[in-house]
Amino acid sequence: MQLQTIIQPEKAGNPIDYQSKLLLLGSCFVENIGGKLAFYQFRHVLNPFGILFHPLAIQTLMERALNDEVYGEDDVFEGEGVWHCFGAHSALSSTSKTEVLNNLNKGLKATKAAIQEASHVILTLGTSWVYRHKDSGKIVANCHKVPQKEFNKELLSPENIQQSLEQIIDLIVSVNNKASVVFTISPVRHLKDGFVENQRSKSHLISAIHAVLSSRDVILSLSKERSRGLSYFPSYEIMMDELRDYRFYESDMVHPNALAITYIWEKFKGTWISQECYTVMDEVETVQKGLLHRPFNPSSEAHQKFEKSLEAKIAYLQKRYPFMNFRP
Repeated sequence: MQLQTIIQPEKAGNPIDYQSKLLLLGSCFVENIGGKLAFYQFRHVLNPFGILFHPLAIQTLMERALNDEVYGEDDVFEGEGVWHCFGAHSALSSTSKTEVLNNLNKGLKATKAAIQEASHVILTLGTSWVYRHKDSGKIVANCHKVPQKEFNKELLSPENIQQSLEQIIDLIVSVNNKASVVFTISPVRHLKDGFVENQRSKSHLISAIHAVLSSRDVILSLSKERSRGLSYFPSYEIMMDELRDYRFYESDMVHPNALAITYIWEKFKGTWISQECYTVMDEVETVQKGLLHRPFNPSSEAHQKFEKSLEAKIAYLQKRYPFMNFRP
């Protein structure tokens, strides 16, 4: 008896391995995938500007980074003693104007370097809803709790999103014609926008991404080896169709819980991670769990043997993969 609809993503033609360098940008679900990649010690750069919910925010970041458009004092503002930038998440905010500008410009440099070096760029889109600042006329990445009366709320059309995604692809290809670009849609439901509005938002993202994937111009550009490919990973569809139960959500009924994240990660692993990495991943997991172990008696002979064995495993992994860092 079949009690679940199963999504079986097509295996990647250019899978991720321990030689890969990944750049992950976008909505909060990309942080979940990034956390798993960090746990297994894959080389990656995760959201240098913090969480970015919509494609225009990602596009703006890439444009500024690749064009070396540094941030200055006119790009930040102060609210309740904290300095913010409308182009970045509050993770980069600070009580010091100098510090927030340093954070922003370090983030630009990290983004540029990651785009240039990436073997894979993973872009997770969260919403089609955006906020336009009335005074500047610009669409912001984050409102930073500025009163809503200072913004106009807009829904990006599929055509707007498609154009933005094509610009993002062109920006990547302009400095790196070997990167694989993986699109996915965050399964996080933006219910503050409303139930119907959330579905409209997600549908616009889905339509735009698949329009890009089937675009004749993109296919022609790929045939000229400008890029190693564009792909779609169905995070949103797995959550909606396979995990169709509130037991897979956090108590807010909006965010996937740890079980759901692990389930989707396993699907991602089976699709995008080279099987040749699985043995190393198991070794890394053994070390990571060993580092979390808390002994009853740290001075016991048994624990000293455990520590010695753990250090040997770490040394063995780091000899093969010098970039691994188990004690940052």
